[in-house]
Amino acid sequence: MEEDFLELAVSMAREAGSLLIDGLGEKRDVSHKTGPADLVTQFDRASQNLIVDRVRESYPEHSILAEEEFGVEKSETKWIVDPLDGTTNYVYNYPLFGVSIAVEAEGKTVVGVVHIPVLDETFTAIKGEGAELNGEPISVSATDELSRSLLSTGFPYDQDLVPEAIDTFSRLVRKSRGIRRDGAAAPDLSFVAVGRYDGFWELGLSPWDVAAGSLIVEEAGGQVTDFSGERFDIYDSQGIVATNGENHQELLDKLS
Repeated sequence: MEEDFLELAVSMAREAGSLLIDGLGEKRDVSHKTGPADLVTQFDRASQNLIVDRVRESYPEHSILAEEEFGVEKSETKWIVDPLDGTTNYVYNYPLFGVSIAVEAEGKTVVGVVHIPVLDETFTAIKGEGAELNGEPISVSATDELSRSLLSTGFPYDQDLVPEAIDTFSRLVRKSRGIRRDGAAAPDLSFVAVGRYDGFWELGLSPWDVAAGSLIVEEAGGQVTDFSGERFDIYDSQGIVATNGENHQELLDKLS
């Protein structure tokens, strides 16, 4: 069954990605959600409508949780969708954004897909079966020291969390090889899975930001926890820490 879910998720993510690529040349209607940095466009909604319609057509009995104010609770199987991760990047034609689709069964994420349209890269994972990039197996890096690690992070939309995020960034930029701030959590997590980053952390993310990417990291051999080192819960954890596993504890120590 997971193979069928994966096939559909890949098909939807790639079709939505093509829609988003086409939209780069079009006028975008931009509105705000929770604040001036939390944007939404008609292409977020078009991508989401495409995915939701396809899920409803194939699995009408399933639940759907999607970013753009859409939620349907029906069953123990749930599709968790971010139709455009990195909307601000998209608005400014900064070419790093993605489509993230996960499937949750009985409370566990069993399928994850992150498609990055501009790179034509599709990251996939099935729980217990490893992770792939465009059909080829991937694994995390082997860097075992934070001082030699390239890290990634993001700043939260919640303004109350921004001072803590900036303080942490300031400390870690002096303890690592460097930090990138891409503005798209799902691609960031995918880059940890394929070894482009050695670690990622961020506060204040939503389930659709991390459900697919966190599974892909784990299936690529990495480690994902909350800031205290406990099991990461996409619904309850304040922050996510994802690494290759070799430098995980050292990163946790610097975050505390």
